[in-house]
Amino acid sequence: MVLYFITGSKNKLNEAKSVIPIVEQLDIDLPEIQDVDARKIIKAKLLEALNHRKAEFIVEDTSLYFECLGGLPGPLIKWFMKTIGNEGLSNIIAKLGNAKAEAKTIIGYAKSPEEIYYFEGSIKGNIVYPRGKSNFGWDPIFQPEGYSKSFAEMGQDEKNKISMRRLALNKLKEFMEKKVDSSPESF
Repeated sequence: MVLYFITGSKNKLNEAKSVIPIVEQLDIDLPEIQDVDARKIIKAKLLEALNHRKAEFIVEDTSLYFECLGGLPGPLIKWFMKTIGNEGLSNIIAKLGNAKAEAKTIIGYAKSPEEIYYFEGSIKGNIVYPRGKSNFGWDPIFQPEGYSKSFAEMGQDEKNKISMRRLALNKLKEFMEKKVDSSPESF
């Protein structure tokens, strides 16, 4: 059976393939509920995908959580980006005086509605004034702890080595390897 990653992003697909080479892209539009709980969003997408075809799927949600906003925007980051952008987010954080943030990716894997698993990767950092050029969302304002560059200032390889998505993908890969070892069915 094929493992499909439901995404329209070539960057996300390439990062996933670097960890799990057998993953294939499935670029379909699924309804996305809006919630502050990323797991609810992921589960709804996976259940919808399972309604379309019998296969194994992964979907992911990458969110940005600001300490000074009690965890917002979280999974709602897309809407914050569309309305106020990186500069607006950076200005809010500067005014509130607490730049601490956490970037988090949660990957959901489903084989059936009864078999849904979650794999989380997160990295702490700070919100900075936009630095670097990127077509990848909020990368210009997120600077991981222990680094002097924002994600946008890092090269793709440097970022992918430490990214929250990579951490979540590594956990998924470990799960899949254990599953294959303990089951005659393979991916």
